[in-house]
Amino acid sequence: MSKNKNPLPTVDIIIEYENGIVLIERKNPPYGWAIPGGFVDYNESLEAAAMREAKEETNLSVSNLKQFHAYSAPGRDPRGHTISIVFTAQGIGDLIAASDAKNAKVFDLENLPQEVAFDHKKILEDYCCLKKGKEPQW
Repeated sequence: MSKNKNPLPTVDIIIEYENGIVLIERKNPPYGWAIPGGFVDYNESLEAAAMREAKEETNLSVSNLKQFHAYSAPGRDPRGHTISIVFTAQGIGDLIAASDAKNAKVFDLENLPQEVAFDHKKILEDYCCLKKGKEPQW
């Protein structure tokens, strides 16, 4: 992480694929299952970062990319303060774990893994609420 005292921008992408959502198992700490995503590069838009991270970690191209919500709690990432803009999208192609993903798998929203990294459990709960027509507890 940077020595910069400002939060670092990140993106996460809830990828809808084959009647579920794609999660990656992280190869590096913090370990666990996570929504694909990562840091925004200098001179890169949030949308371009989301598409790049989806491709790098899952081999999937994405369509219908939409901003979902921003998450900014100072403790959301144990490596330092980050702000994540979360997107939703539909995945296109063959799912293959790559980059810093040890594994990539499609999960049913009713059967998510127990070991979830960062604040991604909260993000997925908010996503599930909206899918069920309920208002999340932002």
